Amino acid sequence: MNSTFRKRGLSFGMALALLVSLVPAQAAWAKSGKSAKYVILMIGDGMGIPQRMATEEYTGKKLVMDTLPAQGLTTTRANDRFITGSAASATALASGKKTNINYIGVDENFTPVATLAELARDQGKKVGIVSSVSIDHATPAAFYAHVKTRKMYHEIDVALAESGFDFFGGGGLKDPQGKKSKAPLGDAIAMARENGYKIVSDKKTFMNLSPRDGKVIAWNHWLQDAQALPYAMDMGPGDITLPEFTGKAIEMLDNKEGFFLMVEGGKIDWACHANDATASLENNIAFDKSVQVALDFYRKHPADTLLVVTGDHECGGLTLGFAGTKYASHFDVLSNQKVSFQKFTDEILETFKNRKASETTFANMKPIIQAAFGLKFEGDAKADPMVLKPFEQEQVVDAFNRSMNGVLAENKDPELYILYGGYDPLAVTLTHLLSQKAGLGWTSYKHTGIPVSTSAIGVGSDRFNGYYDNTDIALKIMAIMGIEAKVHLAAQ
Repeated sequence: MNSTFRKRGLSFGMALALLVSLVPAQAAWAKSGKSAKYVILMIGDGMGIPQRMATEEYTGKKLVMDTLPAQGLTTTRANDRFITGSAASATALASGKKTNINYIGVDENFTPVATLAELARDQGKKVGIVSSVSIDHATPAAFYAHVKTRKMYHEIDVALAESGFDFFGGGGLKDPQGKKSKAPLGDAIAMARENGYKIVSDKKTFMNLSPRDGKVIAWNHWLQDAQALPYAMDMGPGDITLPEFTGKAIEMLDNKEGFFLMVEGGKIDWACHANDATASLENNIAFDKSVQVALDFYRKHPADTLLVVTGDHECGGLTLGFAGTKYASHFDVLSNQKVSFQKFTDEILETFKNRKASETTFANMKPIIQAAFGLKFEGDAKADPMVLKPFEQEQVVDAFNRSMNGVLAENKDPELYILYGGYDPLAVTLTHLLSQKAGLGWTSYKHTGIPVSTSAIGVGSDRFNGYYDNTDIALKIMAIMGIEAKVHLAAQ
């Protein structure tokens, strides 16, 4: 086995291989059905059924993904837990194999599993990976890395550099130099350049890329949090959007042998963790625009393309109804929010805290809150839903005081955790209040176990109707790609 592979967290005394056996119907398809030349798998991280429905209500129109002819429901549990995590779910979607929480590209015994992206590469197809979070985060990593934990970012970065894939785009790398690794393997960015990758971070250069530029790793010039793209609602004209990354990936990958492309809308999930409904829905819109880009490609090659859109799990326990609004919904109030919780916390609130002590009063914070979230402290609450009721104002004042005093909701304080989930108290209180006024509720700051929707169009897409597990998505795609019933990931 390759020594680098061994150092990345998979130490074994003998060569390893994974045998994936397709069910008979899928094997039969691989032998008799038409194979897809182009395969695009799109994953809305944290995008459950409530997120889809809320986005449609918010925009007043049907999502592109919900217009695709094949529609199914998909279960998401991990091998060792009912409520899955992104690493386990992505590994299932990438390989057709259940695994444990935090494992990346390996089964429950740490045996490497062959992924759709690797199999496509070995078929002679070009391969692309796009994500709105760091490109070494759990979901993208599961398509090219094989490590014991998703936190091995350096080892994942090295795997990316050695993958041989043709296009990576979106967020950046979290530990390319191995500063957080116990056994650094070298500079992953330098390795990538040595392996022929061109690295791009400004929009003009990015938009001018063409297939003659060869292999590319591209990220946005501004990475907002943890090397991720900014939230869609915080982006400016100089930022590269998820639809633009998707379009460029397709342009760069298109060739006579075909391609496999995975696109993740990762910040849908991050916004739901923070219970920021507006940021989540705006990122879901950006993801759906990326689906439109993929659908436009499908329409040019309908006889050769498979497009599949799914979620890896639901996040936040989003509910389409709230006790305070009873049967009413007021999704329009969400448009009053102008920045994400992240930008409010990192920029607006931080700037406010750095003022002179005499200026950091709640009275001075009120107009800032109104400008950022549209919530008002004066007026008739019965006539204007944006006016905060007295008990709501008390919540805001309490959260403001906690924020100014540096009090965060740690897990060790259950009461504070339920209130704020570990996020800035003022920011999460404001997003909660806005959600409640819209008629939305949240039950968690983590994932939930409800099924997600899967949609598809193109070659073999009818197989995605019905009710099935997330592992079946990978197995169905393998069969439709014409991959043999027995697939090995051989050690090198």
